[in-house]
Amino acid sequence: MNAQNKGQDASPLRLGIAGLGTVGTGTVKIIQKHAATLSMRAGRPVTITAVSARDKMKNRDMDLSAYGWEQDARALAVRDDIDVFVELVGGDEGIAREAVTAALKAGKDVVTANKALLAIHGQELAELAEANGCVLRFEAAVAGGIPVIKAMTESLAGNEIRRVMGVMNGTCNYILTRMESAGLPYETVFEEARQLGYLEADPTLDVGGIDASHKLAILSSIAFGTRPAFDAVEIEGIERVSIDDIRRAADMGYRIKLLGVAQMTGRGLEQRMSPCLVPADSPLGQLQGGTNMVVIEGDSVGQIVLRGAGAGEGPTASAVMSDIVEIARGVRMPSFGQPATELMQAQAARTAVPAAYYIRLQLTDKPGALAKVATVLGDSGISIDRMRQYGHQQTQGIAPVLIVTHKTTPEAIDHAIAELPRTGVIAGEPVELRIEEV
Repeated sequence: MNAQNKGQDASPLRLGIAGLGTVGTGTVKIIQKHAATLSMRAGRPVTITAVSARDKMKNRDMDLSAYGWEQDARALAVRDDIDVFVELVGGDEGIAREAVTAALKAGKDVVTANKALLAIHGQELAELAEANGCVLRFEAAVAGGIPVIKAMTESLAGNEIRRVMGVMNGTCNYILTRMESAGLPYETVFEEARQLGYLEADPTLDVGGIDASHKLAILSSIAFGTRPAFDAVEIEGIERVSIDDIRRAADMGYRIKLLGVAQMTGRGLEQRMSPCLVPADSPLGQLQGGTNMVVIEGDSVGQIVLRGAGAGEGPTASAVMSDIVEIARGVRMPSFGQPATELMQAQAARTAVPAAYYIRLQLTDKPGALAKVATVLGDSGISIDRMRQYGHQQTQGIAPVLIVTHKTTPEAIDHAIAELPRTGVIAGEPVELRIEEV
């Protein structure tokens, strides 16, 4: 059977599953639990030939005795008795990249949940897949159980996508909503999230915005027909967001979210991941806990909102299975929605779309302090919409001040933020957050 007609007969679709962590075990459980249903929906049986993981003796609360075992995922990837290599190891280098490359070179279809691999090496792997008549599918790589990849590559194929944005990291959304609901500082909730096992081994992947930026780079590629460009994403995490920012935003009818936004402009492709204020009554503003949401705007469909579990065993394994079933049905399509060789090399553009901004300052208690701040903003071409002063700290001689600007450019804000400390009336570093229209 050659790679072009895999899945078009009634013989079993044979899987090799590499990685038996949360998602891998979830995938095996679905296949074991729903074998008959999967066979009917796929039009052929879906079976597991062999699996691979670092520790064969680990207790995974499931029976793996019917499957072959490979200690090395690269050996699993090239076995003659598998049709699809399912990579659930993770990481953009090392064993994951090597095993996926080996599988594609051996003519195996690949299903993966590996966002980092695709964001960084997606172009290379998509070209390799197409050159070998294989498909590379990755629904589980973005937003867990939300079928956003299929929505963009299939359901919205008749649209020119204008903008993609969303909350794509459940851990950050949990931290920000928990800070607001419990009135707790960032450091306390961060440690709570660590204790609950919500954080990656390297927490900066989550709170630093890197994990979510991997996902944004993948969605940008599909939306705008460009090569994945993770290194062009402007990234800022949530580390600077304080409980004071959370409270002040709420006072004005906003909530703070780590928001990814991608759009094509006349200057090039803008991709940014940063904490932003969004209206509290908007779909994004109402998003609580570890839930993800992706908002897609197309010229024909208008705005659609996809919301659901962004991580976890069940939701992510569900997304893995959706790709497997499509392969079993014989559905074959380019990885990023169009042939990889036709994807454009986008010109990276720094965000220039005007927006209102939230600025938090700690003013020293000196005559004329506010006037100096207003002068800097005015000289930068920024006009003030609202200004509030909170809880004067007499013992420290500091007055917390909150400013909301009218719409202005990121360049103007950068200039003002650089100039404010030179006034001599600012204690600490100013905090500025974009207010996003959604």
